[in-house]
Amino acid sequence: MNTTPGALLPDFESVFGEMAKVREMFRPTLSLGEKGRITSIATGIAKVSGLPGVAYEEVLKFSGDLYGIAFNVDEDEVGVVLLGDYWHLHAGDAVERRGHVMDVPVGDGLIGRIVNPLGQPIDGNGPVHSSTRLPIERAAPHIMDRAAVTVPLQTGIKVIDALIPIGRGQRELIMGDRQTGKTAIALDTILNQRHNNIVCVYCAIHQRASGIAKVIGSLREGGALDYTVVVVAEGNDPPGLAYIAPYAATSIAEHFMEQGRDVLIVYDDLTQHARAYRELSLLLRRPPGREAFPGDIFYIHSRLLERATHLRPDLGGGSLTALPIIETQAQDISAYIPTNLISITDGQIYLSPTLFELGTLPAIDVDRSVSRVGGKAQRSAYRAVAGDLKLTYAQFSELEAFARFGARLDENTRSILDHGRRIRACLRQPEFAPVSMVAQIAVLLALTAGLFDPVPLEQMKAAEQAVRDASAAIPATICTRLDTADTLQDEDRAAVLQMARKALSPFQPKAESGEVL
Repeated sequence: MNTTPGALLPDFESVFGEMAKVREMFRPTLSLGEKGRITSIATGIAKVSGLPGVAYEEVLKFSGDLYGIAFNVDEDEVGVVLLGDYWHLHAGDAVERRGHVMDVPVGDGLIGRIVNPLGQPIDGNGPVHSSTRLPIERAAPHIMDRAAVTVPLQTGIKVIDALIPIGRGQRELIMGDRQTGKTAIALDTILNQRHNNIVCVYCAIHQRASGIAKVIGSLREGGALDYTVVVVAEGNDPPGLAYIAPYAATSIAEHFMEQGRDVLIVYDDLTQHARAYRELSLLLRRPPGREAFPGDIFYIHSRLLERATHLRPDLGGGSLTALPIIETQAQDISAYIPTNLISITDGQIYLSPTLFELGTLPAIDVDRSVSRVGGKAQRSAYRAVAGDLKLTYAQFSELEAFARFGARLDENTRSILDHGRRIRACLRQPEFAPVSMVAQIAVLLALTAGLFDPVPLEQMKAAEQAVRDASAAIPATICTRLDTADTLQDEDRAAVLQMARKALSPFQPKAESGEVL
């Protein structure tokens, strides 16, 4: 072993030789870039000059890792929607083109996470692991790529599954005045998908932080975060984040749909989305129209909701079901934004503040609610037991309004009113208490057969619960046929009715001799 000091020194000649070779092989590459300057700043927007090659909706980078979207591309300047905290920006700051449109991370790594519209985690559980990104603005599937809506989406809410059914791939609008239970219906639907292998996406648009925390707490308590992605744009966020939030959430949901999975997405709510877009448009000096909304307000919602569909089997057969929520004012469903969304969606669920004040929960006005697709996807057992239920309930509502005048009623009318009150009692349901399909069919079958009619009205809640509890003992073979059979078999109907009669026997009025009347 050579221990001389010179042996420990590096061979400088060989090192210098290698460095010379690297210098000779290096070829600098030049790339063109554009950097502009901020000319003015306003609430949530910026005006930028010096970017002659910028494209519409291209992402621009500002100082402090703040991004924006080129919204107005004029000859002399560009109007940019800012996507974050912009208070540190000043006129004269540099702006850099990024060369791509806004995208968001997608994949299984987002399930169970709470992210902002940029895909950045805000739940404190570390970074989001995703190797795929999708643009937030994507073209809706072509008509020839879509399949018919044939499979029901069980919400667990009796009045919806029986009278206003929703199919997988449908767009069903939830509308009503504030504080009438719109979000509760959407959350009940998400909670009911726990054992249905459906991925859920909840998008909160400009909601109060306390309200969002309550929703997330309900999802976590019900175990729904295990299959749900939560996209949040809080009320104090810039309007740009509220604007892109539903598009980013839809891209996240589309990734699962294109893998052949069934997805449910909730937009809570599109009223705030429209207001955020109106604010941005007015700040950017776009021409205002009706109610100061820009002329393309219909287009921003139609291109969003048209992305919800059911794909053909050869494209994976996945589905994306949309439940947009919208707030009405003073029960005015003929206002500008509500009528736009009614014309885009495949039906609406209207929540009445009058029913809410009377304690009828969920406060769904069956007369004003409709599903234009779900009836074709409804299970045959539901159609058999609830086919005439909506008409019967509508007749009851009309007669009840007439009976308030104090008119003398005949026996037939009084029986219709008594039966209708029991229908309303059976359709009542507390919040966060979804009912299984078999239990719903058992209750509806007993209701249409008149088994609840002799039960005193004050005991209806307990009687309905008794039928639901007894439905757990229905044999698995009958449950399977109720879920898959083309028609409701007579022997299955008889078995369920026999079970219901036994469960309701303690609630039947008795004569003095002890015999059942």
